[in-house]
This record gives sequence, structure tokens and C-alpha cells, in this order.
Amino acid sequence: MHLYDLWFIAIAVLWIGYFFLEGFDFGVGILSRFLARNETERRVTINTIGPVWDGNEVWLLTAGGATFAAFPEWYATLFSGFYLPLLIILLALIVRAVAFDYRGKGETDRWRRNWDHCIFWGSLIPAFLWGVAFGNIVRGVKLDEDHHYVGTFFDLLNPYALLGGLVTLSLFTFHGAVFLALKTTGEIRTRANQLSIKLGAVAAVLAVAFLVWTQAERGTGWTLATSVLAALFLVGAIAVSFRVREGWAFVLSGLTIIAAVATLFLGLYPDVMPSTIAPENSLTVQNAAATPKTLGIMTWVAVIFLPLILLYQSWTYWVFRKRIGVEHIPAAV
Repeated sequence: MHLYDLWFIAIAVLWIGYFFLEGFDFGVGILSRFLARNETERRVTINTIGPVWDGNEVWLLTAGGATFAAFPEWYATLFSGFYLPLLIILLALIVRAVAFDYRGKGETDRWRRNWDHCIFWGSLIPAFLWGVAFGNIVRGVKLDEDHHYVGTFFDLLNPYALLGGLVTLSLFTFHGAVFLALKTTGEIRTRANQLSIKLGAVAAVLAVAFLVWTQAERGTGWTLATSVLAALFLVGAIAVSFRVREGWAFVLSGLTIIAAVATLFLGLYPDVMPSTIAPENSLTVQNAAATPKTLGIMTWVAVIFLPLILLYQSWTYWVFRKRIGVEHIPAAV
């Protein structure tokens, strides 16, 4: 195995980690507008992700940085061709981050309501657009012989990519509902569990359609195996939600995301960005990779620092592992 193959796997793992972790806090941000029935309950839902949401975004920064260093051609083509949707995602994430910090700084209902809208849209827009982006990466885009994207923004809004956006949106919202059921008490826990079953059914229909389409377009034996696993994990998550087994439901919903994202990367390899104009215009793990020396240095850096990051983030989740309910929210003065 070459170093560029190893780094393709590493980047896939980083994106899997990001979607697994950021997926549920996107879901919580979306559901905070509907699941909570008053200000106290809304504070409960937001507080479930308060200590961890910013740490989850480290995976995005690491995935982007690793792509820049390991596959500079891929990074350049991706960020120039997908400039507008990625800019929208970035702005949504910035607004969302500000909203988490500022919603509690004012005392009026209007102030909090405006920031709640920011949390909702700042969660929903990236949850949808990440699926659109990865749908286009797997399907392929218009790349010329110089590996430049020559399509338009509206070319990215094709049926396959839009279906991918609906899949990530529904899966992340389902993942968030399961996480809320796991992390809360009382009525919020009950409503989150009941809602997760409905959201899981919607996600299952969309995900099966998307994975079947992916298998038809870029399928292999490996993608078939991971697609079947993703479907089984999702059905299992819904089934255990019926039995109010939140821990198992969260594990299975997370495994669904892992298997689904693995399917995309397995279907993509050895390309990193296929060309729909001509196969020889495609970016691959070989022609998009950095020099062997760069990849070697990156490998040593990853070996040293990645375990430290995993250890710190695991400790954070352990410290804030307990459930939270309305009884833990102090009354407004």
C-alpha cells in the first residue's frame, strides 16, 4: 500500500468521525426548534451539546487540513469548484457558533428567538449541503484536462446530489433525536425517543434509495457490503428505539453513518474527484497526491498527535456523560 492510499483512508476516517460527531449536534440544533416546548426545555436540548459541539468541529478542520497537505490538487479543485456551497456552509457554521454563545446574553424573548433561528438554520443548512457536496464528489463533476471545474453552481444541484443532501439531513436529525433521548430525562426524553422512530423511518426510505443509486453508478462488492450493513444498522436503531434502549440506538445510528460514509469513499476510490467530461480528466489518489516526502512527514505527525486528540475528546465526553433535564436548569431571575 502506498502512502497516498493510506492518506485516502485517513481522510475517509476523519470525515466519518466528523459526520458521526457533528451529525448528532446538527440534529440537536435542528430539533431544538420543534422538540422543546418552552425556554427551559430549549436550554436543556442546547446544553446536551454545549460542552462538545465545538470539539466536534475539530474533525472538520483536521479533514480539510489533511486534504490540503496530502492531496493539494484535490483540495484546490474542490474548494474552487465548490466555492459557493462551501462558503454557505462556512457562514452557517460561523452564525451557529455565535448563536450558541450569544443566545443567553440577552434577557428578552425576541433576542433568544432570533438566535434560536440562527441555531436552527446554522445546523440545517450544513447538514443538507454536506450531502450535496459529497454526492457531487462521488457522482463526478465537469473537470477539464487541467483538472479545473468548468461547470456552474446549478450543475451541482442535480437529482443525485440533492437526494444525498436529504439523506444526510434526515440521518443527522435522526441521530440527534437518538442522542437527545440518550442525554435527557423526563418528557423531553420521551418525545425525543418517539420522534426518533418517525425520523428513522424517513431516513431509511431516503438512504436506501440513495445507496441503491450509488451502487448502480459506482458500486463494487465492498460498497454492496457496506450498503447492506448501513441498512441493517438503521433498521436496528429504529427497532431498539421502540424498546427505549437509547444507548444501543445511538450506537446503531452512529454505525449507520459510518457504513454510509464508508460506502461513498469505497465507491469513489481510486478517484478523489471523477470527471464527467472524460475519465482521463479525473483526479485520482495518485495524480492528486503530494510528494512522498510530504506524505511521510504527515504520517509521523499523525501518529504522534492523533492519539492525543482522541484521548482529550474521549475525556470530554466522559466528564459530561450524565443526563440533563429541566430540573437541572436554574430558574430565570
